[in-house]
Amino acid sequence: MQRVCFLLKVRQERLAEYRERHAAVWPEMLQALSDTGWRNYSLFLREDGLLVGYLETEDFAAARAAMEATEVNARWQAEMAPFFEALDGTRPDEAMTPLTEVFHLA
Repeated sequence: MQRVCFLLKVRQERLAEYRERHAAVWPEMLQALSDTGWRNYSLFLREDGLLVGYLETEDFAAARAAMEATEVNARWQAEMAPFFEALDGTRPDEAMTPLTEVFHLA
């Protein structure tokens, strides 16, 4: 199982709405994540907008590709893109660059 952690930056003026959107993620989006191998997926948001994402999956590249192939993900990413800083035209899911794990207590 791969453990994946990534960072993104939510715009300060959109923090409240970002939280609201994630309190009511579309059921079809939740199902797509589950169906494509995203497990134990969490998002943590700091008050300055730093977003830390964590998930576990058998194969992150395959899980990302499977999500990218879903119609619901395209709609979700289009709606979420304006919430983030410094994407430079990249979709939020494409900007999820995994951090290097340097320690894990099993």
